[in-house]
Amino acid sequence: MDTLFVGRNIIFLPEVESTNSYAISMLKNVNIAEGTLIQTDDQLQGRGQRGNAWYSEKGRDLITSFVFKPVFLDLNKQFVLYEITALAVYDLLAQYLNVSQYDIKIKWPNDILVNEKKIAGILIENIIAGNSLQYSIVGIGINLNQQDTPSEIKACSIQSLTGKVTDLKLFTQLLCSMLEKYYLLLKSGKLDQIHSLYMDQFFKRGAFCSFEIDGKISEWKVMGTAQNGLLELQDGNGKHQVFDVKQVKWIY
Repeated sequence: MDTLFVGRNIIFLPEVESTNSYAISMLKNVNIAEGTLIQTDDQLQGRGQRGNAWYSEKGRDLITSFVFKPVFLDLNKQFVLYEITALAVYDLLAQYLNVSQYDIKIKWPNDILVNEKKIAGILIENIIAGNSLQYSIVGIGINLNQQDTPSEIKACSIQSLTGKVTDLKLFTQLLCSMLEKYYLLLKSGKLDQIHSLYMDQFFKRGAFCSFEIDGKISEWKVMGTAQNGLLELQDGNGKHQVFDVKQVKWIY
């Protein structure tokens, strides 16, 4: 592994309910090295935002969780962990998918889309001690060689797009390198730079899009995110409002 610490320690599980849940359980009893990678071929109860399930095919997709110790990060800056993870996944996908042919975008709060179809999801769970972050478990699922996506899921995989099989081991190594690059950028305090890069690839930024808010569907202009990670939208009168993930749902 060509990294300083990310992915240097690997825990492989043939199957597990959830790599994130496994990491959280371990941390209750064991001091896990920062950058530890927990990976599985078969996640039985993968989780996403809003309690949604994450679908993957056994042995064909990337299912991982990373353990970080971002004690240097203020609690009100937690969302930047999503930003660096999304950027790492974006950059790696851009190596496999020609951006002139495939439209890769980061969709708030935790998805990566290709041509408006979901190819990756991120779930970060933080363990807080006192007023600081003790651990962050960064769960990443990426559809690599998936073929049988349920019809009700608007998703794709690298193989479904290109017809090519992706080497899971190499892809994992490259992801570790990308994630370490952005984590070190975060650790050096480059939050503004990270946020700017994140906004550059933000799904529907500057466009009007339909959202379901308080049970009603309405049109809003997508502005991006505030520094605290809330979604910033502009109504037809030019007024800006921010929403958290429980308040708003994309319709696209």
